[in-house]
Amino acid sequence: MSDVVLTPRPKVARVSTALVFAVHAAVFAAWTPHIPEVKDRLGLNDGTLGLALLGAPVGSVVAMLAAGGAIARWGSRRVVLLTFVAYALVSPALGFVPAPVWLFVALAFWGGFQGALDVAMNSQGIAVETAYGRPILSSFHAWWSAGAFVGVGIGALAVALGVDLRTQMIVFTVVLLLVAWPLTRGMFGDDRAVDEHKLGLPWRDRRVLLLGAVMFGGLLCEGAIGDWAAVYLRDTIEVPVGQVGLGYAVFAVMMFLGRVGGDGWVARFGPARVVGGLAAAGGIAFGVALVAGQFWLALVGFGVFGLGIACVVPVVFSSAAAQSDAHAGQAIAGVATAGWAGFLLGPPLIGLVSHATSLPLALGVLPVCCLGIAVAARSLRPAG
Repeated sequence: MSDVVLTPRPKVARVSTALVFAVHAAVFAAWTPHIPEVKDRLGLNDGTLGLALLGAPVGSVVAMLAAGGAIARWGSRRVVLLTFVAYALVSPALGFVPAPVWLFVALAFWGGFQGALDVAMNSQGIAVETAYGRPILSSFHAWWSAGAFVGVGIGALAVALGVDLRTQMIVFTVVLLLVAWPLTRGMFGDDRAVDEHKLGLPWRDRRVLLLGAVMFGGLLCEGAIGDWAAVYLRDTIEVPVGQVGLGYAVFAVMMFLGRVGGDGWVARFGPARVVGGLAAAGGIAFGVALVAGQFWLALVGFGVFGLGIACVVPVVFSSAAAQSDAHAGQAIAGVATAGWAGFLLGPPLIGLVSHATSLPLALGVLPVCCLGIAVAARSLRPAG
């Protein structure tokens, strides 16, 4: 591919979009260290906490498809700005809820704006990628990973200093409202649908269904590792408590590195080879680690597995926007909804299979998913 001479506008749009990805992730991640505090304040047990926490993903799934139509009509920049501001305004409610049911409601609204913002910023990312003429969407997701890391650190520091969730989220709201307009000002504002036929439901497109299945598998794996890696190391490998977090840490670091390098790999080898090859390698490595049952091999397995699914989300988004007859925002909403369904179902699926058999056997579902992704990766096409 020949070098493309870029005007400053695509570069500004790229920086703006990357920062929105990072800020979005940081705000959400900063809430997670406060969950035990909220649990104690509301007198929740593990079961009621789990039900309350379902509010965020439920709200996200409901909002995603609506966001696709909004983007098609008004453009992703306007939807990013609107949902970014709403996300900021709802955030403090998490610290003021008086009862479990209100925690669910607050998280549902918060999650709804998260999900809509996620679709809108990825749609903007596709517009920027199109302007660049080469793959760049993975870099935005690397910024997401970096933002989440920073957010967890901020939340953990706030907890250590005795700063409660209310104060933290009020500060975040003020900051977000101040930066919302400057961050979105540099984005592209002309990615609205030009034809009414592009406003149809994305699920009518078989290509979106297939790509949604790939996204479902990728996020099922990601959600399951997030919830079960530490439990596996503690209960099956029997490592000391201080080391149980290493599995997910290695997984997350390798996923971040995979997203940093993903754009270059996709440009050189193509999306099908990158996603298929990495997923196959990740599935095989993790499967071998489960069979071996050794600590260091487990860490290697988690790491290669993180690298293996690192590019699934950005590449599927790019491919959906390129292949679908629907507007890019609606195609992204379709596959994102499928992905969230996988993310939601992954942890309980592993739990149910583990209860009936064993945790290592249950986690064996994940290498099988990876091999399925490797086969289905043939459906992926370059963006643009």
